[in-house]
Parts: sequence; C-alpha cells; structure tokens
Amino acid sequence: MPMKRIQFSPIKTEQELLEAIKYTHLACFELCKKVFGNYLPVAGNIGIFCHDENEYKFLTELREKLTDKLDHWNEKYYRLHKPIDIPAQGDVPDTVYTYLYIRKLDQHKEVGDADFVLDETEYNKLKNSLLSGMEIKGMKIFDRPGLDLIKLFDPNIDALSFIGTKDMAENLRVLNYEN
Repeated sequence: MPMKRIQFSPIKTEQELLEAIKYTHLACFELCKKVFGNYLPVAGNIGIFCHDENEYKFLTELREKLTDKLDHWNEKYYRLHKPIDIPAQGDVPDTVYTYLYIRKLDQHKEVGDADFVLDETEYNKLKNSLLSGMEIKGMKIFDRPGLDLIKLFDPNIDALSFIGTKDMAENLRVLNYEN
C-alpha cells in the first residue's frame, strides 16, 4: 500500500510553517476533545515535525529567526519573538503559543503536537488509573525518562498531544531554579 503523503511536508516557506501551526493547533484541540472529552488549556508550546533532512535544516534556520535562541526549555522549545495568536474558531478557544519546537527527523508521520495542562490533582488521578491498568482509548502514559506526561493519539488525526501539569512558563521557572 502506498505511503500517505504527510500534510504540509516539506515546509519550504514561513507562510507554510504558519499554516502547519494553525492546522496542528486545530487538530490537537480536536484530539483533546475526542480523547479527553473536553478542551484543556494549552501549555503555550507547539511543535512541528520534520520529515526529511532538508526540511529540518530549513525549519531550524527559520526557527532561529523567529525565536530567542537564549530563551529555551531543554534546548528544544524556543520562545518566539512574537507569540502566535490563533483566534477562536467554532468552540475551539483563542490560543496564544509562546514557544516553538522543531522536531528532528524520526518515525513520526504527524504534522506536529501541542501540549495541554491539567490540574495536578486531576492529572495524578488520571495517571494513577492508567498505571493501575485502566485503558482509555487514545490515551497512555508517555514513557520517556524525565518527562511526566500523558500522550493523546488517534490514528485518524495526524497530530499528537500531551497532557502535563505545568505550562511553559512553569517549566522554565523549574529549569532556571535547578541551574
């Protein structure tokens, strides 16, 4: 069976990047509502996934123009000089993204991802139910050392989302405190 073309890839202009960001935003909100049952607030970051080396090179160079390379979280999420404000659309709330992530080439076929924030008490209840064996379609513990996140996914949506307890501002405070 032929491989499905990945939407927006390869991204070759700043306008195409912004279109991919807007698409990812809407897809992640759709995913959040479909899997979680309602919309959550965003953490403030949005990521775009690269699908070939040339795209990665172009997008990291573009990211360097759009972001402050000294203000980042884990040398991954870089603060945008000008936040990306996406107006409300239907029942999807208006959203401001302050950090951009360009993901290196890997196995992902998704366009990108966005993180959402859940109250710590609710998050821990959800996480503990998943750890104790409860299965929720499209939701699983994200198994990566050093990250405490729940992954949201759906094979019919070409974006990923993650739920955590901290927004990007809180992550940066923690990171700056540790250094």
